[in-house]
Amino acid sequence: MDLLQVAIIVLAVWLLIITFYLIKINRFFVKLSLEVKKGNLIEVLDKVISNEARNAGDLNRLEKELKKVTENALGSIQKVGFVRFNPFSELGGDHSFSIALLDGHENGVVLTGLHTRERTRVYMKNVIKGKSKYQLSREEKKALTKAQKSK
Repeated sequence: MDLLQVAIIVLAVWLLIITFYLIKINRFFVKLSLEVKKGNLIEVLDKVISNEARNAGDLNRLEKELKKVTENALGSIQKVGFVRFNPFSELGGDHSFSIALLDGHENGVVLTGLHTRERTRVYMKNVIKGKSKYQLSREEKKALTKAQKSK
């Protein structure tokens, strides 16, 4: 292979590369100038830039709103644990219950209803950061643990 043939091959490869990039640039230009009818390309670019600025502002506003919603959601009941049990041997069923209701910070309450033949009593114990300052029964602890493990 002589020097002329090598030069022609290199030139052909170079022309193919340039042609590929020229086609790519042309496609981009055609896509960019689709909306250009009576106006000029500068007006279209100004419109694109103003749309991008508006979209960036909208995105910032949405991020702030999402942060507020997420923070507010942490204060609502998110975790629930429920246990039915029979605390008295004279009754035949699991008519009593303990239910733990917690928010995203693991603050909330444990409600316990003790059912007898004569009446039902309901007790409430506060829970702060997953712990209660009151002594919890075995069933209340079980309900609290279930709530803490729930998603």
